[in-house]
Amino acid sequence: MRHVNRREFLGAGFAGLAGVAAGGRLPRLWANPMGLPIGLALYTVRNQFLQDPKGTLAQVAAIGYQEVEISPFPKMPPSDLKQAVAAAGLKAPAGHTDAQHLKGDVQPLIDTFKEVGLQYMICSFPATRPGAAPAARTPGQRFDPNFGEDDYKWMANLFNQVGEKCQKAGIQFGYHNHNLDFKAFDGRPALDMLLADTDPKLVQVEMDCYWVVRAGKDPVDYLKRYPGRIAILHVKDMKPGLTPTTSIMEGGGDGFTEVGKGSIDWKRIFQAAPEGGVKHYFVEQDRCAGPPMESAKISYEYLKTLS
Repeated sequence: MRHVNRREFLGAGFAGLAGVAAGGRLPRLWANPMGLPIGLALYTVRNQFLQDPKGTLAQVAAIGYQEVEISPFPKMPPSDLKQAVAAAGLKAPAGHTDAQHLKGDVQPLIDTFKEVGLQYMICSFPATRPGAAPAARTPGQRFDPNFGEDDYKWMANLFNQVGEKCQKAGIQFGYHNHNLDFKAFDGRPALDMLLADTDPKLVQVEMDCYWVVRAGKDPVDYLKRYPGRIAILHVKDMKPGLTPTTSIMEGGGDGFTEVGKGSIDWKRIFQAAPEGGVKHYFVEQDRCAGPPMESAKISYEYLKTLS
């Protein structure tokens, strides 16, 4: 079966965009990292979630998760999904879009996020700047190989504009990194350029720890160098022995595994997380060897005793 990527799911989900109510922190009930609720990015169980939103949310809550991040959005009315999340006893602080959906009039999208109570609008995937001539792609390439510095400059300007509009609506805008965001231009990683060119108050970061490590970088370094800038973590583990790469098209996503079963030092990351400004974290596993819900459970069981 062909692997459907995140951008394709987002495109399908936004055809019937829906949302959920978001809430604040819950009391610490066990020795989980930082005393924050353990969250699940629903992209982990995306096929099941699209087919059966209510049943999937109930299963996620039964595992013990307290928060979810909405991506993709199932085709159901916002009020129905909001009720399903509440009925499962969950909170949903964040939802995803991508840069393609930010190119035009974003106000309807912002209004939707505001209406359903989401606190964060996260751009989960980049896009080429308007007017850029697309390059020829080799079989299997899902992203323009010419994507470069000018695209990041365009995105920085776009993110500042969208971030300001989001702020007026009481929503925080943010950007989710992949390994391609660490490709260097004149010696500077693209993510560092993007952070330097965006207003910290308008554009925060959802740091995906797997993709940072997959690029050969250190999540703790970013947490320390950008205090107060990293609002959310994506927590997924990486198989050991992989060669670092900044190419998402050539082996960038071949190393996913359950949290606690891989090579990433989570205690060290969570110790540094408060300095980065982390307020939420979500388990995410893009691909699973077995049933995704089982992978989500394994990751949860590891995190709930990590302190």
